[in-house]
Amino acid sequence: MINFEYKNEAIPNSATEEAILSMNYAIKMTKSGNQEKALILFQRALDLAPGNPNILNSYGEYLERIGQNLMEADFYYQRALNISPCHPGALENHKRTLPLVNKLDECLQQNIARKKDEIVTFSDSDVFKEVSNDIKSRYVYHTVGIEGNTMTLAQTRLILESRNPIPDKSLIEYNEILGIDNALKYLDSTLLNKPSDISEENLLHIHSYVLGLVDPSESGAYRHTQVFVNGHKPPPPQEVNFLMSEFISWLNSTDARSLHPIKYAALAHFKLVSIHPFTDGNGRTSRLLMSLILMRAKYPLIIVNKEEKIPYFRALEAAQQGDVRPFIRYVTHSVEETLNVFLLAMSNPASNLALELKNVKSTRCGENVFKLIGLPANGEDRALIAPR
Repeated sequence: MINFEYKNEAIPNSATEEAILSMNYAIKMTKSGNQEKALILFQRALDLAPGNPNILNSYGEYLERIGQNLMEADFYYQRALNISPCHPGALENHKRTLPLVNKLDECLQQNIARKKDEIVTFSDSDVFKEVSNDIKSRYVYHTVGIEGNTMTLAQTRLILESRNPIPDKSLIEYNEILGIDNALKYLDSTLLNKPSDISEENLLHIHSYVLGLVDPSESGAYRHTQVFVNGHKPPPPQEVNFLMSEFISWLNSTDARSLHPIKYAALAHFKLVSIHPFTDGNGRTSRLLMSLILMRAKYPLIIVNKEEKIPYFRALEAAQQGDVRPFIRYVTHSVEETLNVFLLAMSNPASNLALELKNVKSTRCGENVFKLIGLPANGEDRALIAPR
């Protein structure tokens, strides 16, 4: 895994002491039944010393005690172990919670497999094709929207259908939309139905479509400058060629291909965006690679919803800090939501497709997404900026 240089300031002893004091009072409040006060004190302790393994472990125990999300509690145990691998309390707690969390993840995978098998039987129907076309428009809209594109869904559809720009709207945003559409066509015509390896040249071609109309001088080429993303420092440019060669070897390895397709796709996305090989277009290219892997495994095109960019980026951040499970869960739930769209449309072909999509999206608003992936909803929002 790539090591990042985080710009965290050293915590003064006084702050650490106050954090420990807050933690101890929080534990007392928990035992006395004053959970509201305990939560305030734990949050204060985490604000003061977010990397203290004792506080992380104690907060995980607090979450379990009050019956909160087991995945989130286990996330804190894992984070404590990432910082202090021999922490006795976190080791014991993680050993106990890990099998339970793994079981929850396995149940979700089984549910998704059932839904996937169900929609495959409808893959030649008109409804399936209609939903697939709608999903494609939404994919383009959301993947450029995550990066800050301000086009509406209706405007995105109009551009895809007419290939004409929108009056008084940015030509750069117009070209971003066409770039993703061109990249999807490249996947469909060249890579999707071929069992061959995904080559470095293929990835450069994908990126050339993503960025070719926006910045031709940077499209299809690795960066030659250092970049900074969301408080961490990706590898220096002189290491990019070697890291990409390693990544391609992993991508086509037996070990990687033997993983569950969703885990394989999520890890490919994470690894590529962590290398950050391009000056711009890293997130869009990584999501296209993830989509290619999933579609080769007979999943539909999967949307990463721009309204969910905070949990999406926070899950990526958790992966960069050593715990990839929240990001894999985020991708897993995104797969399930897309499958739900197909199942809803197929169960009622006469229904309003736009309404069905809206209803599905509403189940993943706010803190619910964080609970699904086992991340705290009140964490730092350092990752609000897209990994371009």
